[in-house]
Amino acid sequence: MPIIKSAVKRMKQTVVRRERNVALKKDIKSATKAFLAKPSADTLSKAQSELDKAVKKGLLKKNTVARRKANLSAVAKAANVKLATGTAKKASAKPAAKKAPAKKPVAKKAPAKKTTTKK
Repeated sequence: MPIIKSAVKRMKQTVVRRERNVALKKDIKSATKAFLAKPSADTLSKAQSELDKAVKKGLLKKNTVARRKANLSAVAKAANVKLATGTAKKASAKPAAKKAPAKKPVAKKAPAKKTTTKK
């Protein structure tokens, strides 16, 4: 057990981070197993989403997740599962009203100093 105050704090932080990381990895494994057990567009989407969250949180490296997603896609292709595109949702939704860009206040230039030359 650490005695130094900063070491005690570091130990507490490590415990919290470990629990969070273990939970994320468990979510990834369960989503992947669910997809492999019953390949469908929904389970594929869920598994890929969990992998993307892991990259965002810094739990897994980008290339590791790319490899895993490619393997999931290969399984999906073999099972004739296609991931639904998100364009249908965007087309049916009302377009948002466009706001005019806010104009920045322009600072006025100071008048140029007049120079007089002596003859």
